[in-house]
Amino acid sequence: MRSAKLITILCGSALMTFAQEYSKQDVSVQALGSFVKSTWDKGVEQSATNSGGVLASYRYFFNKNSGVEINYAFTTNTQSYGSLGVDTHSSETSAAYVFRMPLKHFTPFLLAGAGGIVFDPKDFVGASTQAKAAFVYGGGADFNVSSHVFVRAEYRGLVYNSPTYDLPGLNGADRVTHRAEPSVGIGYRF
Repeated sequence: MRSAKLITILCGSALMTFAQEYSKQDVSVQALGSFVKSTWDKGVEQSATNSGGVLASYRYFFNKNSGVEINYAFTTNTQSYGSLGVDTHSSETSAAYVFRMPLKHFTPFLLAGAGGIVFDPKDFVGASTQAKAAFVYGGGADFNVSSHVFVRAEYRGLVYNSPTYDLPGLNGADRVTHRAEPSVGIGYRF
């Protein structure tokens, strides 16, 4: 009789562990910083001004640990090639695999995926809007405020070719560069 109770308790505990609720979806809005690495080629520096922006994310989880996310970010900066500077609006979209480890008070996560950045020049005659593919990676943590509300602190890195805006003087001047995007914001689980 004693072993039957023990087996019942163990089976019940195992079922409760598997039946624990986890949030399948979340949305977040974050303020981000945008910091682009400078590169040099043939004596000309390609750089961009540091700037800020906004990042919106939606995540869907298949189970407690694995899911996918889609993102949209918007920033403005000046892309420079030596003395030539182009004020630019950047729109970024990406999709990534997310691995998370839910803990009691916070949930750390890692992500990797792909996306694109559209560089839209402002008031620069002859400069064309240009899209560039990007590899996205990052990590961070969600800190629980309640069972549904959380604060997200995140770092995202993007690797892509710099824009040339189809300007004749910049043909062949695009280079692989890196954009660092630390961010913080608020989110909601459902």
